[in-house]
Order: sequence, then C-alpha cells, then structure tokens
Amino acid sequence: MARPGKKRKTALFIVEILCLLLFIGGLYVYGQIDSRLNKIETPQLDESKIVTNVTAPQMTGYTTYALFAIDKRSKNAALDAQNSDTIIVASINNDTKEVKLASIYRDTLLNIGNDTYTKANAAYAYGGPEQAISMLNTMLDLNITDYVTVNFSAMAEAVDALGGLDLPLSYAEMVFMNDYCIETSEETGKSYTPVELPDPKPVDEEAALGEYHLNGVQVVSYCRIRYTSSMDMGRTERQRRVIGLMVDKAKKAGITTIFNIMDQVFPLITTSVSKTELLNMVPSLIGYNIADTTGFPSKYKFADVKNASMVVADTLEENVKELHAFLYGADESYEPSQNIIEANDKIIELVGGADTLVDEAPAVTSDDTSSDVVWQGDGSGNYDYNDYSSDYSDDYSDDYSSDYSDNDYSDDGFEDGSEY
Repeated sequence: MARPGKKRKTALFIVEILCLLLFIGGLYVYGQIDSRLNKIETPQLDESKIVTNVTAPQMTGYTTYALFAIDKRSKNAALDAQNSDTIIVASINNDTKEVKLASIYRDTLLNIGNDTYTKANAAYAYGGPEQAISMLNTMLDLNITDYVTVNFSAMAEAVDALGGLDLPLSYAEMVFMNDYCIETSEETGKSYTPVELPDPKPVDEEAALGEYHLNGVQVVSYCRIRYTSSMDMGRTERQRRVIGLMVDKAKKAGITTIFNIMDQVFPLITTSVSKTELLNMVPSLIGYNIADTTGFPSKYKFADVKNASMVVADTLEENVKELHAFLYGADESYEPSQNIIEANDKIIELVGGADTLVDEAPAVTSDDTSSDVVWQGDGSGNYDYNDYSSDYSDDYSDDYSSDYSDNDYSDDGFEDGSEY
C-alpha cells in the first residue's frame, strides 16, 4: 500500500508537469500569433494630417476605432485611393469589453475635408485613412486616432475558414446576391454555387424565406446589396449582422481554424495599431462582445442633386447627439460643437434649402459614381459645384496636407495632429 506522502508528491509532480505543458503551449500559441501579426500591414499614419476635436467630450474608459472596408478590389490590390464603401465607428468599453458599432451611410453628405462637401465614402479616396478619420472627428465630434482597413476579400477568406455562415434571405436578396457573386468570384478567385430561387416567386419579394448556408463569396455579395427597398441602410445592417455572426463563430473555433484565418486574412488588413498593441489585446479578445449596432444618421432625408441621391442628416447636430449617447452613453449635458451646427447649415444651403429634401430616395440601380457631385469651397464662402471625378485621389499628395489646416476647423476647436 502506497504511503500518503508519496501520493501527495506524485500528485504535485503531475500538476507541475501540466503547468509546464500549459506554459509551453501558451508560449507556442503566443509565438504563432506573434509571427502571424507580421502579415498585417502597419504603415505609419501621418498625424499632421489628422484633425482631432479638442472640444469634444473626453470619453474616459472607452477606446474608439475607425473601421473601413474597400469594395471592388482584387485580392492583391493595395488598399488606397479607393472609396470606403463601409465606414464603421467602433466604440469599446475598456471595463466591460462591450463593443458598439455604428455604420456611417456611404451616401451621407458631409464635409470630407478641405471644405469639400460630398458623399462620406469619398473621404478615403481623397486623402486615405488620415482624411477619412479627420472627417469622422470633425463631423461627428470624435477623437479617433487609429483605424483598420480591410479588403472585402478578407471577409470571403474568413467566412470560408469558419465553414460558412447561416443567414436569412429574402427573394430580392437572393436575386441581387447571385448577381453580385459573379463579380465577387472573379475578384477573389473563389467559387460559389448560386442560391436556387423559389418557384413561384413570392408575392412579398422582401420577406425572409428562411436561413441559407452561405460561403465566403456569397456572404461578401450579401454584404454588398443596396438595391432593395432598404437601400444602404439595409446594406450596412447586413454587414453588422455578418460581423456579429463571424465574431460569435470565431470564439467557438479551434486554434487551428484561428491560425488559418490569420494566415488568409491578415495580409489583407492595413492598420495604424502597432504590433505591440495588437499582442497586448490578444489575451482579452475572447471577452469582447458586440453589445449593439446602429446606423448613422438615424434620422435623415434625401437630396436629389443632378440625379445623385444623397443622405442628409435631419439634423446633423441631433444625430451626432444620438450617436454619442449610443457609443458612450453620453448624458443630456453633451451638446454638439459649433462646427457641427455650422456644417449642418452649410449642407442645407448647398442642397437648395430644407424644402428640397424628401423622405424617400429613388431606387438605386447602379454602383456607378459618375453622377456624384462635389462642392469645393474657395476659402471666401463660395462653393464651386462640380461633377465627381474619378481622378480625385491625386489631390491627396498635393493638396490635403498643405490646405487642410487653412479651413474653418482651425477656428472651431480642432487641431492638426493627434494630441487632444
């Protein structure tokens, strides 16, 4: 019969071995993650080109990021000089790890920088992430200094690595998704099987018909749909739904699947967050959860300018106030800055007055941006009204850095650079 003391020593030895194995396993996992983080492109942001809002309330206990997704790009293309058709402000409660996502509707008429008024998704093409971040800071009373940009191909890779997603589809969504899949498949080099349309066609083409298991190409195509009656509002809601499902599924995935996602997706990501910061976030990632999502503006009307439909916040200041309450639980004492009020007045003036705004927009039938318009201020209160140009990305290197500090923001509590 074994002595009690010997049993205790044996048990202690086993515990020590298990702890050593866990430690070695942890080092292995940490090393694997560390090496894979090198696949992410982390260019240095030019902080002199970022306008931050020094008059905005300091949201202690929160970290805010700008998330951009670039559409219509090949898998190996650079993530610059393109419209950011997905713009999301992500607010993280550092204590509770709750994440809130607010999509900025791509067609929202805003001052995107340099006293230039046009659709919000053009800011990224005009001046890269610096100008897109500055637009969010100045138009939404925020102080964002970090961003993440992904190629839409990254979503296809991640979804396939996770084994696909189950999503509800209407007849209309099936039709448009199948159409988009042709282009998405060509861009990503990945295959798909078209969803079979029900026959006969349902009377209500926009009613959900049930859940369908979709692969990466199909999910990306689903996220690009904006031709249904819900337009861009429905598109951004689909995107946020997909993000939530991907996060939930990733939390339950094995380490091999996670490593596979990293290998496929990380090369398609560009971010200003350093590798050290990313590594520090890894241990707590499992605790993050998406608490709620919304779209901005939540109250809006439409302006039809030269056959270009634009979303106009009704009003900008009221929507910004609601956004802060959503992202940070801001109390009633928060009031939007004077810059927000002035921008709202200018937007209403440029579209021809509040009386020209309508509650319903014409149906979107094309992704072509040739009919989009731009109002460019000349510094004296006058605005040139020009057609949208596909060559505007050239302005970034020449005009953005030298002119941006001369606009009205410098007198309204905004500073160049990231100090605030």
